[in-house]
Amino acid sequence: MTISIRIPAALRSYANGDGEVQVAAATVSDALRQLVDRYPSLLPHLFDASGELRNFVNAFVNEDDVRTLDGPATRVSAGDTITIVPSIAGGAGALSAEEVRRYSRHLIMPEVGMEGQRKLKEAKILLIGAGGLGSPLGLYLAAAGIGTIGIVDFDVVDETNLQRQVMHGTRDVGRRKIDSARDRLLDINPHIDIVGYETALTSANALDILAPWDVVIDGTDNFPTRYLVNDACVLLGKPNVYGSIFRFEGQLSVFWAEQGPCYRCLFREPPPPGLVPSCAEGGVLGVLPGIIGTLQALEGIKLVLGAGDAMIGRLLLFDALMMRFRELKLRKDPDCVICGANPTIRGLIDYDEFCGVPAFAAAGAADGDAVPAITVMELKQRLDRGDPLTLIDVREPHEWDIANLEEYGARLIPLGSLPARMNEIGSAEEVVLFCRTGGRSARALRQLRDAGFRRLWNLEGGLHAWSDAIDPSMPRY
Repeated sequence: MTISIRIPAALRSYANGDGEVQVAAATVSDALRQLVDRYPSLLPHLFDASGELRNFVNAFVNEDDVRTLDGPATRVSAGDTITIVPSIAGGAGALSAEEVRRYSRHLIMPEVGMEGQRKLKEAKILLIGAGGLGSPLGLYLAAAGIGTIGIVDFDVVDETNLQRQVMHGTRDVGRRKIDSARDRLLDINPHIDIVGYETALTSANALDILAPWDVVIDGTDNFPTRYLVNDACVLLGKPNVYGSIFRFEGQLSVFWAEQGPCYRCLFREPPPPGLVPSCAEGGVLGVLPGIIGTLQALEGIKLVLGAGDAMIGRLLLFDALMMRFRELKLRKDPDCVICGANPTIRGLIDYDEFCGVPAFAAAGAADGDAVPAITVMELKQRLDRGDPLTLIDVREPHEWDIANLEEYGARLIPLGSLPARMNEIGSAEEVVLFCRTGGRSARALRQLRDAGFRRLWNLEGGLHAWSDAIDPSMPRY
């Protein structure tokens, strides 16, 4: 019969990094003997010279202590799990010989040494996101020997991620990012533990998720989560290593209210929804998150070691096109609503509402009721009938080069140029506006409607929907 044996982190270095193995055995003793036969280095850690289970090691069958049952002779059944629980002094303990070899380039640095490497091993760092910034973060923190790495992410790997999210590979497309990240990081370093939270971070769970961690590193891509992470870190007294990216530019800082400003001290309020394009709309140079994410990992390691000058009270700006770094001084806002002298926010709030997301969605819904959207199937049918439709693509020229509807007479008028080029569209024309997924074209529709145009349609789902339902050969990006 097959049973599972769970090996604790303290002993995994003697078991090739394996955290769980399967053996065929009838008793606990048989199972543990097979385990040490497979990994001889475990023998002195589990059994004494006379072959008895050592007094500082406990074993549990499912949830029951073997010593309260029938000792190592306790019988096991198929599907049972044996958990080995050794005595631990409270810290990570000494580095194994293999860990000394692995981290040797750290150990010969006086700024790190054995003491510093033990600090890294004992450290617990939480990553919010396993995407563009989370990828280099995870890779370098794992390689550096951060003992426990947490990851909050509920997304799956998509082909469009692979241009920058180097923690995932082609074979991971369709997998949960949590699973892909765990496999990759443990492959880099089997001596660490990975804790995954496959959930969206919300006001209901953020304090519980962030509480056990020493350092929080923000790799998110939306304003509600950024303010949520900031506020939770302020309330919990934790450092928040901040990074953001867009096209060719990046930002980096460490927000720690106990020692300096927080994110709200820099940005009191978020921009209105839709004003700042996302990376999905504006794009991002694939190597940029590698640069900013690696700098975030560096700041996290410095915080653990207590070495160097952390980016507290400083904001680093990076321009990849100019290859230029610029540093700005940040000051704590005495009137900050969460970390100031008289805070008005004493708990987590509704961050979607704070960032205007529901109102923006409601406005979009109202506009959709006033001027109905058109589906790609409906548009194709009307085009095939020869209906006189004016197709306006509001994307950017470089996006037009990737995929377009030129064969159907579509014209390119980028959203930013629309106010100056409205005269190119006849007010009596029946106009179908479209973009990549429908967001920018909805904004264009509102602008035209406000200018007096009435015969307007927004292509529902944009070119992505066209590719899915009409022309699969059209590239998606």
